[in-house]
Amino acid sequence: MFFGEYRHNIDTKGRLIIPAKFRNQLKQHFMITRGLDGCLFGYTASQWEQVQTEVDQLPFNKSAARKFSRLFFSAATECELDKQGRVNLPEPLRAYASLTKQCVLTGVSSRFEIWDAARWQKYNEQAQTEFNDIAEDLLDF
Repeated sequence: MFFGEYRHNIDTKGRLIIPAKFRNQLKQHFMITRGLDGCLFGYTASQWEQVQTEVDQLPFNKSAARKFSRLFFSAATECELDKQGRVNLPEPLRAYASLTKQCVLTGVSSRFEIWDAARWQKYNEQAQTEFNDIAEDLLDF
């Protein structure tokens, strides 16, 4: 399970330190792809298999399902950590999430997310103002 919030800088070569608490769960190989809301999603290998199964069950005759599947899988990259605990993020993923310098890595249960720090701050501030309303709406779900 991933949880917590960590701040690290991405270097000019696209390398980003993965927090030690995340590294312990990721093992040798893991996956990173486009996420929602302008961030990247990271998954352990076993969790990636579950996500892949779920996405594969979307109705391929629906345009939205095909678009989502194409965008989600076409950007996916298998990653491994270097000796310093860093991952090298490909340029298309860095561009998608607007990652240039300061990044925030957040744990979100079965995945982790990588955000541009300014984008995360803006998203987080807005979401916090709606937190109680969101909780009420989801309790009805």
